[in-house]
Amino acid sequence: MDTVIYAGPKNILFQKNQKPILTKGWAIIKTSYAGICGSDLSIFAGVHPRAEAPLVMGHEFSGTIEEGHPTLKKGTRVTVNPLLRCGECHPCRNGYSHVCENLKLVGIDCDGGMGEYVKVPIHSIVPLKDNISMKLGALIEPVAVAVHAIRQGNYISGDSVVIFGAGTIGLCVALTLRSYGAKKLIIVEPNKLRIEKAKELGFQTIDPLSDSITEKILEETGNVGVDYVFDCAGHPSVVEAITDVVKVRGNIIVVAMYKQPPILDMRQGMFKELIIKFVRVYTDKDFQIAIDLVGDHKEYEEIITHVLQPEEAEKGFELLTRQTDAVKVMYEFNRRQL
Repeated sequence: MDTVIYAGPKNILFQKNQKPILTKGWAIIKTSYAGICGSDLSIFAGVHPRAEAPLVMGHEFSGTIEEGHPTLKKGTRVTVNPLLRCGECHPCRNGYSHVCENLKLVGIDCDGGMGEYVKVPIHSIVPLKDNISMKLGALIEPVAVAVHAIRQGNYISGDSVVIFGAGTIGLCVALTLRSYGAKKLIIVEPNKLRIEKAKELGFQTIDPLSDSITEKILEETGNVGVDYVFDCAGHPSVVEAITDVVKVRGNIIVVAMYKQPPILDMRQGMFKELIIKFVRVYTDKDFQIAIDLVGDHKEYEEIITHVLQPEEAEKGFELLTRQTDAVKVMYEFNRRQL
């Protein structure tokens, strides 16, 4: 079967591999689309703490049941919740398995969806609704990240928002917030090509390379600041700004993973009595909400900027590690499916 393989730092290969062997409690999915995530870029860079070469990456994917599922027949359209929970630690035993102390993911700790076939636990398979395309089915996972961030942040409809970062997660958060009733929403992004994508989706933007973030946002909010800040960038420069642009007793939701511990102005956080919330992945309920949202709001598909064939394995990672207009890049493995 065709696969996209992580063969070592900065080394991505198109490779023919054997189809996975079915084992008890698992099922085989015939992959349709698989997206490249920020975690995959960490693997590509050789800095992910768990991923080991050779590895078939991919934890955002859609496909059809091939074999091994006890109730879903062959050909059923599905996506996958890729979280692998131990079921035994304190968080798992107390209803917080998404922050399992031993959390692992399909596509990081075992082979994932960047291949024609992928083996996944039966309980992780989620059927897709008929009104969701297979491409959108591969976008459910990042939308679930957005849903979780917004729900955990206790966002209230109508409150003002600044989002740092117009990558996949940032745009998913923006679209999800808009569906939740956000009216005043600004996206901060230095990549001019991604700024254009955000504008195409109807969002107000700030380019920090040409404008003062703090001045622009205070000007937009009558010198008060915004109710919510969502950090979807994970860049040290963002940390310098987030406590400035949020209002007194405002909310900061940290969604992005930082490569190095940043320096946060704790004094300003105290003076303003800010609420800072950190979030990680999603719950099963968040995942189901994401499916409903994607079915009702087809504009999520506009986040998908590039669909490549597996033979273009290297190109996918080049698009996302250089200054391009790429947001969500996917590989297509079943060219006969729509």
